[in-house]
Amino acid sequence: MTAGQTTLDKARVGGRYRVRGIQLETAVEKRLEALGMTHGALIEVLNGKGKGTVIVRVRGARFALGSGIAAGIAVEEAAA
Repeated sequence: MTAGQTTLDKARVGGRYRVRGIQLETAVEKRLEALGMTHGALIEVLNGKGKGTVIVRVRGARFALGSGIAAGIAVEEAAA
């Protein structure tokens, strides 16, 4: 990870981020890509439960990610 990057499980609620990389099992990565979470996609963090579920909006779709999956998604804050 480079400076300015974090993982989705550490992103702040209400923040807007861009996907910079996904390091997960191939099947999970492909499923996320099918849902629209691709490199460069804009993500809005809608809710987070500490070390639990992260609820995000990606390309108009809302879905929840477990902390293990969110930890495998590198993001950087998007310009306002």
